[in-house]
Amino acid sequence: MEHLKVYDIDKNYIGIASRTEIHKKGLWHETFHCWFACQEGEKTYIYFQLRSRKKADFPYLLDVTSAGHILADETIQDGIREVEEELGISLTIDDIEKLAEIPYCVIKDKGEFIDREFANVYLYRQPIQFLDFTLQKEEVAGIFRAE
Repeated sequence: MEHLKVYDIDKNYIGIASRTEIHKKGLWHETFHCWFACQEGEKTYIYFQLRSRKKADFPYLLDVTSAGHILADETIQDGIREVEEELGISLTIDDIEKLAEIPYCVIKDKGEFIDREFANVYLYRQPIQFLDFTLQKEEVAGIFRAE
């Protein structure tokens, strides 16, 4: 079972709770988001992951290129592990650029699922080929690129 750090809306640390409890009660927690983008000639492209049909949350929808929760014993920078786990691309924190920390909330299933996140958003802006990806099938069904 995953355990995450819990914060108040001002990002004061409160304690630790299970992922299930966090989403049931709508507790604030940290996530890592890494967008892939590249410039090819005059065009700029961004990559989206198609979430697996098996995912409990938002199955088979387009999402951030790679994202995940920051576990209770991790730093934000440790979130880079998500890129290799989900996409098979090995990066270091020095390969990506921090863009922002964005607090946001999503409520679905009539309040049964409340996702309050401090999303730490990063950007990887190097050309990458579709064949470079090795997808974690339990998490990712595909990769799409859009101009």
